[in-house]
Formats: sequence, structure tokens, C-alpha cells
Amino acid sequence: MSLNWGQLRDLKCGDLEKAADGWGKASNRADAGRDRIENQLLNGLRSTQHGEAASAAVSRLRRMSRNLGYVYTECGLLRTTLNSMAYELRVQQRELSRTLEEADALGLGVRADGSVAYPAAGEALLGGEPLPGGTATAGASAPGLRPPTGLFGPNPRAAEAQDIADRVAKAVRTAAEIDWRYARILHELRAEEGVSVPNSAWRDAAGDAAAVRGAALGYLKEEIPRDASPAERRDWWAALTDERREEYLAVYPDQIGNLDGIPSLVRDAANRDNLQLLMGELEGRDDATSKTQLAALHEIDRQLRAESNPGEPPMYLLGLSGEGNGRAIVSYGNPDISKNVSAYVPGLNTSLDEEFAKSDLKRARDTAIGARMYDPSGAAIVWLGYDAPQSPDGLNSLAVIGTERAEHGGRAFNEFMGGLSATHNQESPHFTVIGHSYGSRTVGAATQQGGGIPGVDDIVLVGSPGVGVDRAEDLGVGRDHVFVGAAEHDVVTKLPSKRQSVAGVVGAVAAGPVAGYLTGDFVDQGDDDLWFGRDPASEGFGARRFPVGVGPRLISGGFDAHSQYFDPERDASSANSIALIVAGKPERVKVEEYR
Repeated sequence: MSLNWGQLRDLKCGDLEKAADGWGKASNRADAGRDRIENQLLNGLRSTQHGEAASAAVSRLRRMSRNLGYVYTECGLLRTTLNSMAYELRVQQRELSRTLEEADALGLGVRADGSVAYPAAGEALLGGEPLPGGTATAGASAPGLRPPTGLFGPNPRAAEAQDIADRVAKAVRTAAEIDWRYARILHELRAEEGVSVPNSAWRDAAGDAAAVRGAALGYLKEEIPRDASPAERRDWWAALTDERREEYLAVYPDQIGNLDGIPSLVRDAANRDNLQLLMGELEGRDDATSKTQLAALHEIDRQLRAESNPGEPPMYLLGLSGEGNGRAIVSYGNPDISKNVSAYVPGLNTSLDEEFAKSDLKRARDTAIGARMYDPSGAAIVWLGYDAPQSPDGLNSLAVIGTERAEHGGRAFNEFMGGLSATHNQESPHFTVIGHSYGSRTVGAATQQGGGIPGVDDIVLVGSPGVGVDRAEDLGVGRDHVFVGAAEHDVVTKLPSKRQSVAGVVGAVAAGPVAGYLTGDFVDQGDDDLWFGRDPASEGFGARRFPVGVGPRLISGGFDAHSQYFDPERDASSANSIALIVAGKPERVKVEEYR
């Protein structure tokens, strides 16, 4: 049965919205159940019960929580689909209503089939008789619009009638297209049968979310303030009704979870759902990138679900996507309520893979635990919000690594730090930025853009090949607030500058980094100039250099000397210095001689 204008006029969009509210309540109940399992039942069970029976109960509760997460997502998608359908149909209802009102004011009658009758009007050139009336039909020229002749001109009412007929037809046609589009989506939104939710169901849920986004067109998505400042985004979110927030979290968890300026608790909730959808999307793909990222996501998911030891900071997922080499932002501790907050930027060869999910997350976690020895309420973040350079051959490919990725990453990092500043609700927060390896170059780039890194108080550079400036004071926080750790056997901290012995460097690269390092061709030649500028550990740079372990030699320990600055077991001196700085006690950090 085709839609007509009378049906569109009488359509009760409020009924669609009532149905949406019902699905919204179901979604909220599932979310509340999931929250109760995660924050009450599991915590209580783990603290009071032990043994095989307790472990089995924990496993079942975990499965139930995951199932409720699926129910929350699917019911939320249904709510948004119905609300979006009502929203779009109302637009066509309003257009139809305006057209009918205009027709009434003009004295034109709209018939049930959408044609418009118009009266006799004007006058013939001979005799002065009114020109005959007629009927205008959408898509066809009304008889009264025929070209003038020597005897007759066009009926002036015919053009008005034709415009009304075309507008009525357009509103009805558009409404019918909307109805068809959403009927198809609603037909596909069918839950998995049974009480379990396999990975394939989350793959379907990812497809469902994409379908709802595609069908919704302008509903919700156009309102997301992507081009606004973090503070403006914070205010936008605060002004939304609870119902609208719930819709955004159900349909656009990836958008809200990665939007700087949204509160950390909200981003964490959005990204936990985004994690399940992204894993579902990657399941079954055979390409290497998908497999690599899926392994990382499974590891992050495992850690999120793991039992935390008493006194350890809780884990928050502040960002996640498959963009580029992958994105992930993880915080140990809530940065919005912590006085002391650190953000660590990783460097060369970092991407969303299992190594990142294990090693880089551990660095942030170790930093948070170490800092909590001096400040029990701190938060430590690992920020993979850019495409770090990938060098599969280690230092062999360094000759082609430039600064473009650091510049792009610096802009994204400043946006993130601006978001932390906007959502932080403690007075006089203390922010520390940590750049490791190429990440220190990214931090250096961030300090040179706009007004520098928002809110930063202290900067820590470890394993740095240079930061793009020649003096600590150029980083914008004062030289006494710039700290450097450089292990004696960390070859990355001794890369020669591009001005030094180009032939020697090329030869060393061709021979390999080990040979180049041992021959002295692939190390700084003693003028304090490194690959990306002056050596941050040099006296000329002027930062505060803190003691670190010398690290294993390159030939025996690979690049281990470059990767143990955060590890309290392999380099306690370095890890403790970083913890003191992050905890807001830099005056207690020991210093050592410059290179």
C-alpha cells in the first residue's frame, strides 16, 4: 500500500517515540544489570569466596555481564532507529503542513490523490473572459501553464497550483523513502537466539550499528561538535538530556569515546562498548592488520576484565579505534579527579598490537603504581593517538624517518591534553608529559604548536633522539621543569645528527645498527647534536638529568637499554625518578652529570 498525503498528515510520530522509550528502558535495565555485576557482585564474590566454585561463578557472571552488554547495545540501537525515524518523518510532516496551509491561504484545494485544483483567473486577450481553471498534477505541467498565444495568456493560478502539487508529492515521496529505509533496518535488528552471545553476535552488532548510522543520516551525528574546542564539547555534553546521551552512547560509542572534552567516565563506558564492537568487526578478517589489532584488543579486553590487586589504580579506556596503525588511550586512575596526572607518548615501532597492549600499558601502570607511593590519588595514561613511525629493521630505517608524524601527533596530543584540562575538576592540577623515543620528538612538536601543551607543568624525556629544539626552556615549562633520562648503552640517545658524516651514517645503516654502533659511525660524534636536535642529556640543552641504569650493551641485550626506563625491577632508579616527578615532587629527584 502506497503512502498518501492524508496518511502522512495524520501519522502519529509520538507513537514511534513511545516505542523508542520502551526499548530505551530495556537498554537501561541491561546496563544497570551489567553495572551491578561488574561493581557489586564480582567485587563481593572475589573478596569473600575462593576456590573452584568461586572461579566458576565469576566466569558465569562475566558471561552474563557480556550478554547484558549485547542487550544494552541492541536495544539502544532500536531506540535510536525509532527516534530517528520519527525525527525524519516529522520533518516531512512539517513541510506538508506548511504546504497545505499555503494552499488554503491561496484558496487552492488539494485532492486526495495529491492533485491541486485551481480556479479560473486572469483574462483572455480577446473578450476579457477569465481563463479556465484546471488541475495541477505533480510532475506534469498544468494546462493553464501552456505558452501564451496571441489570444490567450497563462492562467496566473496554474503556477501556484503546480508548486503546491509538486511540494506535496515531494513530502510524500520522501516520507515513503524514510519508511522503507527504516523498515529494512528494523527487520535486520534481530537478536541472537539463545542465552549466550558468541563473537559472531558482536560482529552482527557492529554491522547493526553501522546500518543504524547509515539510516539515521542527520539525526544525532550532525550535532556532534567535532570542530569545537574541548571546552565547548564538554559543555555540549553537559547540556544534553539523559535520554540523548544514552542514544549517543548506544549508536556512536566510537565517536563519543574518542571525543576530547567528554568526561573520562563517559569515554570509558563508550569505549568498553566500542571495544566489543571493534572486536566483532575484526573477527573473521584474514588480513595481517586486522589480526594484529584483534590480538591487541583481546589483550586489552582481558586486562579490563581482570581482577585488580588491592591498592592498584583502576583501568579506564579513554580512546580506541582502528584508524591508521591503531589508536588506544588507557589510563590507570581517573584523570578527571586526580590531582597528579601523567600522559606517556610512546615512539618508534609502536602500534596497536599485542606488544603495545602488554608492554606499553605496563609502563603506564608501573608509573601509576610508583607515583601512588607518594600520591595515592594520581593517574597515569599511555597515549597512542597517532601513527608512530614503523621501522621493521630497527635502526636500519631511521635515515628515512622525519618529523611529519611528530607534527601530526603533536597536534592530536594537544587536543587530548586540552580535553583533560577541560574535564578536570580538581583545583590546581599537576600535569606531567612523558615522551619516550620518537614520542619525545612528538612531545617536542606539541610544545611548539599554538600555545604549547595545554595544562602541562613538567616534561620528562627518556630514550630521546632529540626533541626538535636546542634548549630546555624552549619547551615552554621552564628549564627546571624539564627532566631527562638517558641510559649509557641506549643507542637511540646517541644517534648522530643529519649534519654529521653522512657517508659514515649511510655506511653504518647499510652494515646494520650493531656494526655501526660498535665502529662509532652510528653514534653522536661529540658535538651534542642528535638526529632531531641537541642531545637533551647535554649541558647545552639545560634540562635536569636524572640517574638511570646504564642498561645492557647493544650487542648482548639488543635494544633493552632503550626500553627499561619505566620498569621498577630493571631500572629502579629511573622508574622512581619518573614516579616522583609525576607525583608532583620533582624537588626530590636526584640529578647526575650531563653528557
